[in-house]
Amino acid sequence: MKPRQLLRMAKWAKNPPGEKRVKLVIGVIVICLVLAGFEYLFGFPDWLVPERMRPGKLGQ
Repeated sequence: MKPRQLLRMAKWAKNPPGEKRVKLVIGVIVICLVLAGFEYLFGFPDWLVPERMRPGKLGQ
């Protein structure tokens, strides 16, 4: 582990983040897990997959 990470962990231990910040981080993690679970159950939608272009036909 790098010394910079140890210093950051010590700083957080002495002065932990506020309740709003913790809720925000947990909320973002929950949203990411929900999206990943939705994709795992139902698959990635075809309309979001870009079409593969053949080499040499880029600007035409």
